[in-house]
Amino acid sequence: MTLVVAMDSFKGALDARAACAAVARGIAAVRPDAVVIERPMADGGEGTGEVLHAVVGGRWATRTVTGPLPDMRVEGRLLMVPAWGPGALVEFASAAGIERVPSERLDPMRATSRGVGELIRVAVGLGARVVRLGLGGSATVDGGVGMARALGWRFLDAAGDEVAEGGGGLSGIRRLEAPVDDPLRGVSVEVLCDVENPLVGPEGAAAVFGPQKGATKEQVRVLDAGLGRLAQTVERDLGFEVAAIPRGGAAGGAGAGAVAFLGASLLSGVEAVMEATRLDEAIRGATHVLTGEGRLDAQSLHGKVVSGVAARARRHRVPVTVLAGRVAVDALRYRRAGIDAAIAISPNDLDDASARTQTARRLEESATEWAAGFATP
Repeated sequence: MTLVVAMDSFKGALDARAACAAVARGIAAVRPDAVVIERPMADGGEGTGEVLHAVVGGRWATRTVTGPLPDMRVEGRLLMVPAWGPGALVEFASAAGIERVPSERLDPMRATSRGVGELIRVAVGLGARVVRLGLGGSATVDGGVGMARALGWRFLDAAGDEVAEGGGGLSGIRRLEAPVDDPLRGVSVEVLCDVENPLVGPEGAAAVFGPQKGATKEQVRVLDAGLGRLAQTVERDLGFEVAAIPRGGAAGGAGAGAVAFLGASLLSGVEAVMEATRLDEAIRGATHVLTGEGRLDAQSLHGKVVSGVAARARRHRVPVTVLAGRVAVDALRYRRAGIDAAIAISPNDLDDASARTQTARRLEESATEWAAGFATP
């Protein structure tokens, strides 16, 4: 039998390559006759650079930039890719990722994407003519305003002063000023998104993702109103309607901001990675596909790795099993997304910290158990 293992990373525990390797070891323990094809996956969020680097090559560049909070400095990195003509991959999470902020300091009212814009400037300065921006894992709900500021945009209040950094400053925006000398002139920007949510509303960036970034109910309301103010100002001053575009809510609204201020196109991150890794070729003729991530939930079924892999497998009528740290969505919903079975590798009574330290072992053991009971058609 031929098995395709296409795992996402397990945040805080394993990167995608290590997750694939653990599953492959588990299968080999009981089915050494199986042909196992490993295809590490990503969706535009953290880990995308590592996955694409293994496929397209390139070299890493590291720079000190603004972190997720205005008073933070972090070592951000980007991947320069000569094969893209030349181009670069910038991961949003490298500068503005939620993993960079201690849980007690999460503050979406202040969190900024400025460091992402600083990394884009570095990429262009190093010669990139194509910039691919991977969105996902952000600590921000600032609509990409910080990113745009680093590229020369100004966001002014009624008195003509710059509004404050972060999502809390968005409601004060009354006027936009474009850069006098656009650093992205002649540069193509493509954004790899990990979700399909719009910028505002009940399915928007603030309502859906704000709470996991530390927002209270009242702050969610303020942030959504601020993103709405940003969208209204963009439509009036620039002629772009960004409030409802699919994927505009990615990375705290940075998807919409990238369209408005970077002239970007928004793409599915997992689709781009699947194309680069030639996942279709691997799945064609396979017996079964295994994919997975740290937590299978409702968000997983919209723009994430497992939903993308399941859709590709369904095209070839190949069944799919998900191995996840936790399974938090009912079988009816995940089967509608083309997933045949989902296995939680960690018991429900195990705390998250302990589960992370045991991920590799439990993933390997779960793959062994699955393979031992697998009946080849």
